[in-house]
Amino acid sequence: MRKLMIPVLVVGLVLMLMSLFVIPEGERGIVIRFGRVLKDNNEIARIYEPGLHFKMPLFDKVKTLDAKIQTMDGRSDRFVTSEKKDVLIDSYVKWRIEDFGQYYLATGGGNAGTAQTLLGRKVTDVLRSEIGAREIKQIVSGPRNNDILPDSADSEEVTTEAAKEALEVDGERDIIMKNVLNGTRKDAMEDLGIHIVDFRMKKINLPDSINQSIYNRMRAERESVARQFRSQGREQAEVIRAQAELEVATILAEADKTARVTRGGADAQAAKIYAEAYNKDPEFFSFVRSLRAYEESFSDKSDILVLDPNSEFFQYMNKASGIAAK
Repeated sequence: MRKLMIPVLVVGLVLMLMSLFVIPEGERGIVIRFGRVLKDNNEIARIYEPGLHFKMPLFDKVKTLDAKIQTMDGRSDRFVTSEKKDVLIDSYVKWRIEDFGQYYLATGGGNAGTAQTLLGRKVTDVLRSEIGAREIKQIVSGPRNNDILPDSADSEEVTTEAAKEALEVDGERDIIMKNVLNGTRKDAMEDLGIHIVDFRMKKINLPDSINQSIYNRMRAERESVARQFRSQGREQAEVIRAQAELEVATILAEADKTARVTRGGADAQAAKIYAEAYNKDPEFFSFVRSLRAYEESFSDKSDILVLDPNSEFFQYMNKASGIAAK
């Protein structure tokens, strides 16, 4: 009897160990029995949370699936815009398993590579449709910042047609990513049991064959806008310069007017003083004026003055002895 108990205990211990399984943290488990996923009373796959669980030995097989958010970072793909131009877009998708039973069945036993392949096709199809409905400048740009648009009458006059066209390019990159996220989320959940957390376009490139032509056209457009602004700047500079010159001319005219009025008043006052002095003593006034004339006439020794000594110019010189005698 004792000999039978030892094998029975060993078999029992082995069966007990085979019936235990552990789900690690960050993962979920499903049990496969005879090739079918075990379900609960609501016909939903029974999900085993992290921890210790039991199963039927020999008949049940445990499949652990990653429950964390995963990243599908594929290679860049070629898309065609509404302008029939090719663009190379590199994107990534953040996703996690939501319906583990559906995921297991749809991916052939929970194969992550198969899941990413199927999910990548869905994302690419929606992204291709979004890219095909837009131009390159809409794809590579984000939403327009309305703060840079002119809001005053003066600014509206300065803004040229080319500048307006450049400012009114409303990029739809964020709209594209949002549409792809919403467009693939429902199908991915129904078909694969996957919940798409986020979708982003990392890089948008142009093929080498058309890179240079696109850059040249963009440069020409920017240079056209720059020339428009420069010409308007020169026009404004001429207006400001003309106004400044007008103000300078006005100030100088007013200053000259004031100077002439002041000078005229001073000359009038000097003439009045001279007239009063002449009226008081005409003889003395005439004498002083003659002395000044002598001083100015004989100031330069190199000058030669030819006059009659008995002329009126020398009257006070001829009378010098008489004046001195008096």
